Amino acid sequence: MKKWILKFSLAAILISGAGSFALAQETSKAIEVAKEPESVEALQKNIRELIENPRYDAAMWGIKIASLDSEKILFEHNAQKLFSPASNSKLYTMALALTRLGPEHRIKTSLYAKGRPNETGTLNSDLIIYGRGDPTISGEYNHGDVMRAFEPLVAALTNAGVKEIAGDLIGDDSFFHSAPFGAGWDWGDLEADYGAEISALTINSNTVQLIVKPGESIGTVARLAFSPPTTYIAISNRTETTAKGTRSTLRLYRPLGENLVYVTGHVPLDYAGSSEDVTMHDPAALFASLFKEALKQHGIAVSGVTRSAHWLDRENAPLDFSQWSEIGVVESRPFREIIKSVEKPSQNLYTDMMLEYVGANALGTNATGASTEAGLRELGSFLAKAGVRRGDTIFDEGSGLSRNNLTTPNATVALLTYMSRQKDFPVYYDALPIAGVDGTLRRCMKGTPAAGNVRAKTGTLRWANSVSGYMTNAVGEHLVFSMMLNRFQSPPGYERSKTADMDVILEMLAKFAVNSGTK
Repeated sequence: MKKWILKFSLAAILISGAGSFALAQETSKAIEVAKEPESVEALQKNIRELIENPRYDAAMWGIKIASLDSEKILFEHNAQKLFSPASNSKLYTMALALTRLGPEHRIKTSLYAKGRPNETGTLNSDLIIYGRGDPTISGEYNHGDVMRAFEPLVAALTNAGVKEIAGDLIGDDSFFHSAPFGAGWDWGDLEADYGAEISALTINSNTVQLIVKPGESIGTVARLAFSPPTTYIAISNRTETTAKGTRSTLRLYRPLGENLVYVTGHVPLDYAGSSEDVTMHDPAALFASLFKEALKQHGIAVSGVTRSAHWLDRENAPLDFSQWSEIGVVESRPFREIIKSVEKPSQNLYTDMMLEYVGANALGTNATGASTEAGLRELGSFLAKAGVRRGDTIFDEGSGLSRNNLTTPNATVALLTYMSRQKDFPVYYDALPIAGVDGTLRRCMKGTPAAGNVRAKTGTLRWANSVSGYMTNAVGEHLVFSMMLNRFQSPPGYERSKTADMDVILEMLAKFAVNSGTK
């Protein structure tokens, strides 16, 4: 096997600490760690004792741990079986996107009109904002200011000489030819920020913040307002302000396909206030609405209305690019930044957008096929090249929110091994959460030899937990691992997190002072 050689010292990065998936608020009860193993056989015995504990009798473990240096398998259990990977799916989607696009790739958003502005700066045409899947038009990349995210688009219009638009603003997300929800998503996901609609024209992760403050006095409704301000989403305020010291029982409900949020429950008079993420239906229309406000703030009037156009609309009335001029274009942040924004916090929307983007590019501009299916075909071709055996993966979407996604520890280790040999591996590796430091692992494995060492993607659904990634052992051997635990219901009185024994295994590996290539 080709040695794991990078342009920088990977060992120096990996040996800087260790990590654990135990939650910060987990009980202080000590986790029993087996005696440090002094051989591969002893390591295997210790791991097996952990996963064969009677509390896992009704659950299913899948594990594979291997050396990237010697190619030897240190441990495996059910590595050939299919598991729900949850957000470990992102390892696959982002590997595909990085390989297809490259780390410096930028996604374009175009402004189309029928002609140019006249001598007074009036654009006598509708203006189409044509999105292709840029997730970085967001407050996340603009110090939390959503409206600031529109500045490059406003600048593109002013540079084109536009001072007034005598037509409509059309948010067009027809570059993606698929439903706005992933196959296999649960109904309960669709109201949550992690289940926001997928769109090629996205603003602020397709969420707005609902600011909640108590009313002026007991018995009055709470004060509710959106940030940024918008009338695109309506509020049905059914709250009540209660006495100081009472419990907040705030609840939000947005019916599927509607832009009306019902807010119910009690808010105490001494409530400090909160910000709740709210998703919406048809984010391309919200984009157009907020963009109109941004243009107004810069003195550019729009006489028409705001509306949206989707792939089904374009099937009946295709967008004839020979009739429309691109009068402005903006580009996303480079993909090397997008992949970090996906892997570190486990961002679902961006991941599914990248799968759609790869699929839409594979289809071409005039194609009518589904971009999700095209993206999945591209993923299948990529995994075959990566050495993943046919049948070891089943994916319906890219983020892992789908309960239909399945993969094996064998496939995941094969993927991670393949990526470790690619020229852009430093970007892939750098995007992963670091145990005890950042992302979904920031509270995990602190104060252990795994902190700062383990680089891995976590995955969590109700009955699925997973962690897969890279680390080094105590003698500097580079390891790759995938651990999946499905159908585990914590027994009564069990005070540890569901992933506590995964943490123990990783801590054990970080302390393991045996090189598999020599013993």
